[in-house]
Amino acid sequence: MRFGDRRTSDNVESQRGQNFGGGGFGGGGGGLGAGAGMLISLVASRFGIGGIIVLVAIFLIFGGGLGDIFGTGGQRAVGPQPTQQQQQGAQAGGNVCQSDPATRFACQVLGSTEDRWTEIFRENGRQYQPPKMVVYSRAGRSGCGAADSAMGPFYCPADQGIYLDTEFFRELAQRFRAPGDFAQAYVIAHEVGHHIQTITGTAGRIRQAQQAVSQARGNALQVRMELQADCYAGVWAARERVALEPGDMEEGMTAAAAIGDDTLQRAAQGTVVPETFTHGTSAQRQEALMRGFNGGNPAACDTYMQGV
Repeated sequence: MRFGDRRTSDNVESQRGQNFGGGGFGGGGGGLGAGAGMLISLVASRFGIGGIIVLVAIFLIFGGGLGDIFGTGGQRAVGPQPTQQQQQGAQAGGNVCQSDPATRFACQVLGSTEDRWTEIFRENGRQYQPPKMVVYSRAGRSGCGAADSAMGPFYCPADQGIYLDTEFFRELAQRFRAPGDFAQAYVIAHEVGHHIQTITGTAGRIRQAQQAVSQARGNALQVRMELQADCYAGVWAARERVALEPGDMEEGMTAAAAIGDDTLQRAAQGTVVPETFTHGTSAQRQEALMRGFNGGNPAACDTYMQGV
């Protein structure tokens, strides 16, 4: 993407260099807490070790909190709040956007989403309230509880924040074989999509519907949430065509294919269990991204919520 000297967002905080204590999931600090342990035990008893591997794989990607998998609407469940000291430390991050190239690019992407979604909301007679982005290293703390680098980027509805360890971009390129700056931008734009769902009331409506249905049906509703967030990422990309370079959309399509439920399950356990899908197949995620890109308007993404 050609962002050049494009502005960086002002809605960025840093938790780097802070000590949040605890043992991390997969080696990072911060910890997942008892609730995560219970969920991992549930997966182990129901799907075996293969299920745990899939759980970990999904944990590493777009919106990868355990809440995504067990039906909290694409966001992590609310947990302990940050302490006052931690909040002050986050806000004392200085000019975090200039700390390194990866962070600067993430800040530019967030700034771009702010500009484009402000335009879209204005076209519909509404005012856009952007999310904040909190960058951290290995471990952090959100309004939804612990943040850990092994979780991948996630959106927390409790404080309307996107939490990101930029080292995830290396993981995306190397482990998931989805390199490129647009693949990185797709990650952030997807999480902004969850913010759109929160402030428009879609996320709350889906969470309420999930409480009244079976787990399989709840998973299906979760898939709709994730696909709509992918679609919103495509809408943002369509509004930034001037910044796109040849091959950018191909990078996004590669990333979408790499993190489809069917691809992850097949790689982890050799079989596919559709009723456990929570993010959509590779083909569905690619279709959702292109639906938003070709439509260029969030109305193109309404199809995922029809009948809900």
